[in-house]
Amino acid sequence: MVDDNELKRLRDIAAPAPGEGAKARAFEAALRAYDQENISAVTQGSVGGLRLTERAQKLWSEIMQKKLIATPALAGLVALPIAGYATFHMLREQPPKFGGDEKISETLADKPATVKPTTAEPKPARSELEKDKKADADVESRDATDALVAPASPSKSESTVAGGAAQQESAISSSAPQQNALGRGMPAEPAPPAPTGEFALDGTVNAPGTSGVARMPAESKLMAPQPSTLPADQMQPQPENRDRVEDFKTNPVHAALEDPVSTFSIDVDTASYSFVRSSLKQGTLPQADAVRVEEMINYFPYDWKGPDSASTPFNSTVSVMPTPWNTQTRLMHVAIKGFDVKPTEQPKANLVFLIDVSGSMDEPDKLPLLKSAFRLLVSKLKADDTIAIVTYAGDAGTVLEPTKASEKDKILNAIDNLTPGGSTAGEAGIKEAYRLAQKSFVKDGINRVMLATDGDFNVGQSDDDDLKRLIEKERKTGVFLSVFGFGRGNLNDQMMQTIAQNGNGTAAYIDTLAEAEKVLVEDASSTLFTIAKDVKIQVEFNPNKVSEYRLIGYETRALNREDFNNDRVDAGDIGSGHSVTAIYEITPKGSGGEQIDPLRYGQASVDNGGVANADEYAFVKIRYKLPNEDVSKLITTPVTSANEISSFDQASTDQRFSVAVAAFGQKLRDEDATAKFGYDKIMEIATAARGADPFGYRSEFLSLVRLASALGGNR
Repeated sequence: MVDDNELKRLRDIAAPAPGEGAKARAFEAALRAYDQENISAVTQGSVGGLRLTERAQKLWSEIMQKKLIATPALAGLVALPIAGYATFHMLREQPPKFGGDEKISETLADKPATVKPTTAEPKPARSELEKDKKADADVESRDATDALVAPASPSKSESTVAGGAAQQESAISSSAPQQNALGRGMPAEPAPPAPTGEFALDGTVNAPGTSGVARMPAESKLMAPQPSTLPADQMQPQPENRDRVEDFKTNPVHAALEDPVSTFSIDVDTASYSFVRSSLKQGTLPQADAVRVEEMINYFPYDWKGPDSASTPFNSTVSVMPTPWNTQTRLMHVAIKGFDVKPTEQPKANLVFLIDVSGSMDEPDKLPLLKSAFRLLVSKLKADDTIAIVTYAGDAGTVLEPTKASEKDKILNAIDNLTPGGSTAGEAGIKEAYRLAQKSFVKDGINRVMLATDGDFNVGQSDDDDLKRLIEKERKTGVFLSVFGFGRGNLNDQMMQTIAQNGNGTAAYIDTLAEAEKVLVEDASSTLFTIAKDVKIQVEFNPNKVSEYRLIGYETRALNREDFNNDRVDAGDIGSGHSVTAIYEITPKGSGGEQIDPLRYGQASVDNGGVANADEYAFVKIRYKLPNEDVSKLITTPVTSANEISSFDQASTDQRFSVAVAAFGQKLRDEDATAKFGYDKIMEIATAARGADPFGYRSEFLSLVRLASALGGNR
């Protein structure tokens, strides 16, 4: 509370010269309004004929000037501006702590350092009045620092002047956590609500119950700007990132005359897109090797033309169109659509959930999200489908023997009771999961192990090649394997890709519950029900029409030319209703866009007029096996001028959108082809080609392009 003696001292300081009485009266009225919690007079009108918010700061400055030239009896009042100035500079390095003995020490997280107090010169004895004024000034100085640092235990006299020991102890306890955080270079917790009727930095008075930043304590009678509590040059430490991704080089440009054949396995995984999205939403551009362009493209559903009947598992459509980022090249767009099996015709499913419950899974975006995701899948299954649950962490254990999906409560209860702990014994878990899958094997049905993990198999058979051989062996029994990654910082994407590719399954990265719904509910048919396996694509380019070509993406799925006809070589699978897209950038002969010099002695063989099919751009071959067969079948498609589209704008919305995604993936990888093609151009194409977007996937893509543009400096 502000008493009459304090007001009198303020009047004596503020109005020794003629004409200053009004200012002193204004300040006195302000203090009385503050003392009486007269908020409306402060915030809505005037105080003493002057607006407080304008006059308080000016009056403060003038009072400080008078205090600097006051008699020695008032010298103690200088402590407040000096303390504020010193605090500002010290906080640039480390937050200070002002002790009750007026010694200053700095607190570091790991290496405490103490500043020796300066020894003051002896001073002559002062009158009782001077001592009282010095005590008041000291209290004001300490109060001014309460909002910044935790004070030492106050003396009895200090507590009394400040308004009582209970209030002072409350202030200490509430400010201590803040200093503890500051001492470690961490962001401080938000400041607690300011006491009722405090002065703000701009000279206003806070209403009861309101809060503010760096407020003066209720008993402080003078105002001064407070420095920031967080050093400007101190950053919050980032956790170590131990995510593992496979290194690979971008596909090079090939001369069609020297190397006319391109062979690769299809890829229906979507993990890369989800991983990229997670990185961008965390405010960082993804590392280049985490961006697999084909997985970015194939994340989205497209309305490609599918087969007319189940006897042919998929249909392919090939188009040739101008390249938006290079006027001298064209894009050869290969679109594959799998047959969509009707739910009533889907075979029975025998699923084994193989769940990583190691200690590293104890994070919100790992085991808790995993449990919610698998609950969604359980609700999608038919009553006669079978589910078993195996966990691994140090040792593998069977949580649920094969159980009919009709016993939904039993299955959900087993999922809900999963808890994290231990190291990761992935090998033992996989073997146990395969054993249970064989135990309830469904002939002509879906038999699949669904592995959910955040990363490494760090106990047992942890080498990726050993895991590959194990999965290849079990694949031959008719039990396939899919992998679902969760969380960041420990994600072993390389391992996920290896075992999914060799387990005739898919790899997906689940970073949100919405993504879990997409993968396990909306895309459940394509995720679970395989319609063709070991699908390979081989394209032969005609050097008479095409000078050069390059495949966009699929670097990790490249095959040798001879692998195409070798049915023992494994390749990717296509699920029910899957859309698969592959895009080549080709350089038409004579366009002037060639990057490779022609051979001096290699031209005559293709210019003799006797070459068959000389008008074709290329010849596309697709080889596949039906799920229960071991002999492949072949589909071929010649690419001629009939496949051409005269302008990019005439291409379908799905084709244009897929090209925008391809450009985005290349841009994130910082590839030469799109170096001069800005994010704004990608945004323009994608926006115009958004089309029907019932689940908002394409709208989300546009937001990711904007984020990447901002993070990448709009290049």
